[in-house]
Amino acid sequence: QVQLVESGGGLVQAGGSLRLSCAASGRTFSTYAMGWFRQAPGKEREFVAASNWSSRTSGYADSAKGRFTISRDNAKNTVYLQMNSLKPEDTAVYYCAAARSGNVRSTSSEYDYWGQGTQVTVSS
Repeated sequence: QVQLVESGGGLVQAGGSLRLSCAASGRTFSTYAMGWFRQAPGKEREFVAASNWSSRTSGYADSAKGRFTISRDNAKNTVYLQMNSLKPEDTAVYYCAAARSGNVRSTSSEYDYWGQGTQVTVSS
């Protein structure tokens, strides 16, 4: 069993930055692929970014490319999402997820564990 706890969300002005963190419990964190998803009010949950187990491979949604960066520190059982040049349309609850398969995954059904989410609000 893996427990995930996100932090780092908040209110930021458009053009600003935030860094989300996701702390994971469990000894097998370093073998899991990790991903970030988000869900805005009235919309379905959508993929944002993912990292394979070693962080050598990552994937991004088109909306995140060039602005967001996913990274992980396996020694600290933590994955990060650095978000720059934030836009009002980035406003959502952001979720961290872990997949037993160590490869990059972009669909929510491929993830086995989820955090409770952290709110990100970008004001115009």
